[in-house]
Parts: sequence; structure tokens; C-alpha cells
Amino acid sequence: MLEQTVNVLNRAGIHARPASILVRAVKDFNCDIRFERGNDVVNAKSIMGVITLGAMYGSEIRVVTDGIDEQQAMDTIIHLFNSKFEDIPETVPTQH
Repeated sequence: MLEQTVNVLNRAGIHARPASILVRAVKDFNCDIRFERGNDVVNAKSIMGVITLGAMYGSEIRVVTDGIDEQQAMDTIIHLFNSKFEDIPETVPTQH
């Protein structure tokens, strides 16, 4: 199991577009992934769960991955947060 805290760096926070990008990026990993903010814990593979976190600019989110490809999942998530959801990994289909 891996755990890491990330900060929401994009000014608009985690609204529908970043939530969609996150869910598409992690849906095919063979590990459990959850986001924790305060007392809220959500499945990172659920768009409604991610949106309901209400993570605004500057929010801290604890990311927990547990399973076979936990490191790759964590690296992908950290990359998305650090790039403000602007640098989408190749494995994530882009919206047209």
C-alpha cells in the first residue's frame, strides 16, 4: 500500500473536467485507489465520488493505492495533480 498527499494546484479545483481526467486515467489499474479529504473517503475510479470531494484550489488530498500496479497508479495521479491536469498521460484518451 502506498500513501501520498497531493495539493490541488489548478485554480478551478477538481470540477467535472479534472475529475473525468482522473477517473479515465485510473480506471484500468488493477489496484484499489482512494482519495481522502478530511473525513471523506472516495473511490478514485468513481467520477461522482471524486466530484463530491469538493476539492478546491489549495486543498490537500491523501491518495492511497493498494494492489499489483499501485506504484504506476500513484505516479499517474501525482503527475496529473502536478501538471494541473494539463499534461494528460498517453494512456488517457483525450476529449475532442
